[in-house]
Amino acid sequence: MPADLSNAGLNDLIAEARALSDDVQHSFGRLTALQLNWKPNPDEWSVGQCVDHIITANASYVPIITRITSGEKQQNTLWERMPILPTFFGHLLKQVLKPDSPQKISAPKAFRPSSSVIDAQIVQRFLDQQQQVIAYMQASEKLDVAKINITSPALPVITYSLLDAYRIIIIHERHHLVQSRRLLTIDGFPNA
Repeated sequence: MPADLSNAGLNDLIAEARALSDDVQHSFGRLTALQLNWKPNPDEWSVGQCVDHIITANASYVPIITRITSGEKQQNTLWERMPILPTFFGHLLKQVLKPDSPQKISAPKAFRPSSSVIDAQIVQRFLDQQQQVIAYMQASEKLDVAKINITSPALPVITYSLLDAYRIIIIHERHHLVQSRRLLTIDGFPNA
């Protein structure tokens, strides 16, 4: 798997999605509800909130990808056909979502995690959804995913290719996995 997924193909993205599932299961699968909800301060997200955020963000792609893989979406909209925009926005999002990016962006309001207590089943819900993400990528293997453009579910003025959407999903997941793993090492993280 390439360390930088910005230009990864579907096979590498599928492999990384599987690896992320294994990593989430291994790193967080045995955490208690107390541990999943622990935050070092009120302004930071807990592990559970990071996972909840990933699930919410990924779910927003489901209607779009379903339309494409079912053949319902036949062509790009006028906005999605604008020269340069899909490439520009795809590149920009992939860069700012990398775990080591110096730029920080706030999650769109619709993608923010629950502020209430997250139950311990959040990890299993992520694992179940990740299987769906992998199935969508596999269903896209015969499509020209680099030429099918979509409108971002977060901001309707942003467009990028379906391939970049898959890259963004996986890079975003990796970003929050790194963030969540960091929480486990902070003084005060509760013991099991």
